Amino acid sequence: MARIRQLSKHLINQIAAGEVIERPASVVKELTENSIDAGATKVSVEINNECRDIRVADNGCGIHPDDIMLAFSKHATSKLQQDEDLFEIQTLGFRGEALASIISISKLTCTTRTKDFDTGTKVKCENSEVNQVETGCAIGTIMDIKDLFYNVPVRLKFLKNANTEFSYIQEIVQSIALSHPEVSIELKKFGKTVLKTTGQGNLTQTIKEVYSSDVTNNLKEVLKTDELSGLKISGFVSTPDYTRSSKKSYHIYINSRSVKCPIFQKAIDTVYKNLTANNKYPFVVLNLEIPPHDVDVNVHPTKKEVRYKNTNQIFNFIYTSIEAGLSNYIEKNYTPIGVKPVHTEPQPTVEPQNPDVIQFPTRQTKDFYVDENSDTMYISDSAMKNFEQENQIFGETTEQKQIFSTQIEEPESKENIIGQYRETYILIDSEEGLEIVDQHIAEERYIYEKLKSEKNIISQMLFVSDVIEISTTESELIKENLDKFERFGYGIEFLKDTEIIFRKVPQLLAKANPKDILADILDNIEGDIDNLEEKILITTSCKAAVKANTKLSIWQMEDIIKKWRTTKMPYTCPHGRPISKIIPHKELAGFFQRSK
Repeated sequence: MARIRQLSKHLINQIAAGEVIERPASVVKELTENSIDAGATKVSVEINNECRDIRVADNGCGIHPDDIMLAFSKHATSKLQQDEDLFEIQTLGFRGEALASIISISKLTCTTRTKDFDTGTKVKCENSEVNQVETGCAIGTIMDIKDLFYNVPVRLKFLKNANTEFSYIQEIVQSIALSHPEVSIELKKFGKTVLKTTGQGNLTQTIKEVYSSDVTNNLKEVLKTDELSGLKISGFVSTPDYTRSSKKSYHIYINSRSVKCPIFQKAIDTVYKNLTANNKYPFVVLNLEIPPHDVDVNVHPTKKEVRYKNTNQIFNFIYTSIEAGLSNYIEKNYTPIGVKPVHTEPQPTVEPQNPDVIQFPTRQTKDFYVDENSDTMYISDSAMKNFEQENQIFGETTEQKQIFSTQIEEPESKENIIGQYRETYILIDSEEGLEIVDQHIAEERYIYEKLKSEKNIISQMLFVSDVIEISTTESELIKENLDKFERFGYGIEFLKDTEIIFRKVPQLLAKANPKDILADILDNIEGDIDNLEEKILITTSCKAAVKANTKLSIWQMEDIIKKWRTTKMPYTCPHGRPISKIIPHKELAGFFQRSK
């Protein structure tokens, strides 16, 4: 065996580059993130020569001329000033590996200038050798990479074609643009602008610039803060009826850093599990802000992986935040009536839309108080007096006068139902356009949510029940889960090991054939007993809902639509099928060549 020897600096950098620089997109990622860390508000990325020539220019703070040589050495960074900073990472970069890795596998020219100097510095790097000269340039930094992987033929050989490599670059730039809407980012391919954001700091606008208005029209805002744990999540998720065929549209960030986090992904998947069809995924742009000491980003050289101090807390926070966003709940400076208040700071009165109806703020203060047991709101005498004066109301008051229950229902809006189409779809003349609702799926969604929220489901006793033959496997499954069937209103009795009868079924299914119900439940399981309760619930909802090809009266249609409007997730049925489709007035008018 050969004697041990110290590897050369250049070879060490090339080995390290294998971890940090996987392909041209890795170079774009590292340099663009450096620009953002430098405070840039504009970043330009230009790609040429089959993605082997890369130019990244920014208007950031620049690099001090005395630091420029150090910047290209291994493990040199401006982002960690002391050892403890490693556990309080506030920047995208911090390892000090990227530049040293890049110059070991490319020919790099760096031109940079800080605001403190009238002239800039130009540095040329090749084979890890660095040469510095003075030059004139604007404030900021330009990184010009030529012939990437020119001296690593094996890596060059395994690169994909130019279009594929550029698609990876485009995904990286899109991801960075979405996580930093305050930065204007431009991507050019062979001199042609492919992507450009305005950097207005508006995430909705950035999504529209990166993708299209079609995406933004189908998004729900997610915004939630937990001041106690220091967690905050913000961004957008698509409605369950607007999906993609892969998880490429999962743009998830931790403290504005793009990550591949299985915990984050699992939380998203769990929310959408019974809202989307199989192999369909939502469009997601979410940023989780978390105290730096509660998350470890120093797991892998690419900084794509993270570890949390409290994994369960993170999962639950993300899950409940997305669910709330889809339910149209957005964190505001006040709590809507009907929601128990959490904060304690005073809240100004909301002007009533109807002058005949008094509305009171729902903050819990010394003037306002919600009784936890009766779920009723009270108002103190002094606050009541102010409201009486403002609203010209007079009468006796008490120390704490009961004003109203928080369970006030909004006035019902009359649905302008046109009729039925093919005895399956309900047609509605809505403000947005012609709305088409699948009657079965709409009622299925309502029943599903109603059953899920009920603690005790009402059952109907059966005087006569057919004897149902089942297999040995099915018998064992039912025996082990009798309590779960009972939970949803089913009473099952075994006559023999492979023969059962129903003693009771949910009242909603009193007219259904028990044999069909059980067959559907067992078919839905298909050997997978995970989440059995959920599958029983889904089958029950489907069986109880009005069927397609069923003639309905206007009253019946109104009842279905009214109930469906009250659901938390009015987008899809539990199987993931969309419930409604709106054809905008403008689209219809355009088809018939009408101006309005």
